[in-house]
Amino acid sequence: MSAPGKIIMIRHGQSAANVDTSIYNRIPDYRIPLTPLGLVQATAAGERIRRELDGRQVCVYVSPYLRAYQTLEALNLGDLTERVIEEPRLREQDWANFQISGEIEDQKELRNAYGHFFYRFREGESGSDVYDRISSFMETLYRHWSKPDYAPNTLLVTHGLTMRLFCMRWFHWSVEYFESLNNPNNAEVRTLVRTELDKYELDIPFTQWVERRVDETVLDAPPVIY
Repeated sequence: MSAPGKIIMIRHGQSAANVDTSIYNRIPDYRIPLTPLGLVQATAAGERIRRELDGRQVCVYVSPYLRAYQTLEALNLGDLTERVIEEPRLREQDWANFQISGEIEDQKELRNAYGHFFYRFREGESGSDVYDRISSFMETLYRHWSKPDYAPNTLLVTHGLTMRLFCMRWFHWSVEYFESLNNPNNAEVRTLVRTELDKYELDIPFTQWVERRVDETVLDAPPVIY
């Protein structure tokens, strides 16, 4: 397998929904654009990614959402892009179709109590559903990497939850550890760097809202009071 030297992930820049969640009531999630600030954030991230690539090409996989495509455009990778593949499995977690803000906020409270990984939004997905499609996407990556002419690097232009779940699947993190992690900020980059031992290390850890070890399980979780 011709594994890439770096697997770079970026969350899209600030979107209109990050500023005003009521936009979900009238615009489909996948059509929500970046804000002017989001474009600035993505442009700055492009400078960092170009430095990381150091003149070496990258194969890009992009979520089909408008804000992801706009982020990719703002990165301005130019000739460093070997090819771009639209990858629906890198999309945002499905919450609903047109979302009613009050109902979504109620469900977010339930999710916080129940757990982000297993709670399934009505008409939508759970974190575990996203984990399953990320697992399927990894199988595709392995097939692509087996081709001798594959680019020396991989870039995923995606969403915060998807980034965390990709790392959870890759590094075999436990559910309890995943539950402790915060989302990366808009246009934040995380890179899996291949070591001399052909293993990968995450360059910057995700921040945690509560301290957990990567190997903690539900057996280590505090008791739930019903």
